[in-house]
Amino acid sequence: MTSIWLRILPYIAAIALVAAALFGAYHHGVSATDSRWQAEWNARDARDAQARKDNEAAERAKEQARQLSINKAIQDGQRTIDQATADATAARAAADSVRGAADTLAARLAASEASGNSCTAAASKAASRAAVVLAHVLKRADQRAGDLAEVADQARARGMTCEAAYGAIAK
Repeated sequence: MTSIWLRILPYIAAIALVAAALFGAYHHGVSATDSRWQAEWNARDARDAQARKDNEAAERAKEQARQLSINKAIQDGQRTIDQATADATAARAAADSVRGAADTLAARLAASEASGNSCTAAASKAASRAAVVLAHVLKRADQRAGDLAEVADQARARGMTCEAAYGAIAK
């Protein structure tokens, strides 16, 4: 029995060597394929990281351009609001002179009513009171119109600023 084992032993050793060689070749092929795929994945990951950096830089540039546009719209709007406020102040000063003239006229009419002779006093009393009331109404209406105009001018300027800022974002 030992002689059969001694005769078979070289064949078993040769088969074991061939099997070991085939396993080594297979293992080497798997390792080479894995390393090649790993290199491709690493290259793809590097390309993805670079593309992400490039996209972030491009989006940051767009965001900064939009912010500059918004800041410019706000500055222009503030200039418009400041101009509207200055115009309202100038209009208020002009209206004050008109109201002063109306007050002066009303005072003159009231004085003439008190100092007039009896003949003309009765006839002009109603007219002078109507003129005083009219002067007062004119004064109040002019003041209210000035206030409303100032509010409307500022609202328009703010609306235009908002539109410009939205237009800068919507590009």
